[in-house]
Amino acid sequence: MNQERKLALTQLKTARGQLDGIIRMIETGRYCIDISNQILAAQALLRKAQKHILVQHMEHCVLDAMNSEDPVLKQEKTAEIAALMEKLLEAK
Repeated sequence: MNQERKLALTQLKTARGQLDGIIRMIETGRYCIDISNQILAAQALLRKAQKHILVQHMEHCVLDAMNSEDPVLKQEKTAEIAALMEKLLEAK
């Protein structure tokens, strides 16, 4: 496992712990703003994990495809990145 995946995994495990905490907060009737702040923190962790996964993808999968002699593979990776960018822009 490379460094970016390790970092993403750490972020995801931390987010999982936060989600468990948020569920407990809701179940115990904690103040809504406190719950909302914890949800924002969990979302930030998920965004960081996504960044690490995408960096790893660009540095390995996409770079390998662009350095290959296979034009179909290059086109597939380019289309994949374009589709992902569209999803990311829609999510904002």
